[in-house]
Amino acid sequence: MKIRSFLILLLLGAGQAFAQKTVMVTAHRGDWRNAPENSLRAFENAAAMGVDMVELDLGKTRDSVLIIMHDQTIDRTTNGKGRPADYTLAELRKFGLKNGLGRVTRNHIPTFKEVMLALKGKPVMVNLDKSYPYYREAYAVLKETGTLKQAVFKAEVTYPMLHQRYGSLIDSITYMPVVNLDKADARANIKDYLQHMKPWAFELNFKSDTSSVLKDNKFITRTGARVWLNALWTSLNAGHEDDLAVEDGNTKDSWDWLINHGAAVIQTDRPKELLQYLRSKHLHK
Repeated sequence: MKIRSFLILLLLGAGQAFAQKTVMVTAHRGDWRNAPENSLRAFENAAAMGVDMVELDLGKTRDSVLIIMHDQTIDRTTNGKGRPADYTLAELRKFGLKNGLGRVTRNHIPTFKEVMLALKGKPVMVNLDKSYPYYREAYAVLKETGTLKQAVFKAEVTYPMLHQRYGSLIDSITYMPVVNLDKADARANIKDYLQHMKPWAFELNFKSDTSSVLKDNKFITRTGARVWLNALWTSLNAGHEDDLAVEDGNTKDSWDWLINHGAAVIQTDRPKELLQYLRSKHLHK
């Protein structure tokens, strides 16, 4: 009887190990390899590709319209010069977004409202980077477009800072803290959030992969919160990055490493390749 019970437990354990979790894919600035970064086309391409989320960056025009723009100026990504706040939306529309080769295209800087309406009802979420100064304005757009449930707000601030600035608004949004694991107070910061909120996920960034949080993050996941890890540049993941997988064929030290360290969401600059890889491992639909 004891042997039989042991075998049953062994088989159950093997079954649990075999039934791996699925991993969500977030396309950083959309499908920017095939369309200008942060363009409406880049987001629509990524959604059609089958990603679970697109990441975008919020900015604001002189006439207080929320637009999608990563940089403090439009110099790098358009044929214009200066800050978004130097222009009205109508004036910004005169500039074209550049593609990855630096060529000016017929794509223009989209508004936040345009992006949310384009993605409304599609099985894709939207991660709002650089949105911390604009939570109230972004919330108003999401309510107007009926897309509040599709959006995830984020910021690299402590819970007291978040609450002091936005008060009860944080109870009405889906939120993800960004935590730098290289800082000594990282674990305490996470626990403080867990005590006061139910975060959708925690974005964990690190230049060194020695944090105890990476070795054991069950104190996060058992609350229902996800672990979000980035496969972007090395400064966010200690070198466990996309190009190691795509260019060197080394998935063991890149995507596999992230998954083995708890990633339920991976933000990537290689969404097509990551989706293909995860599907080959039955880790994505």
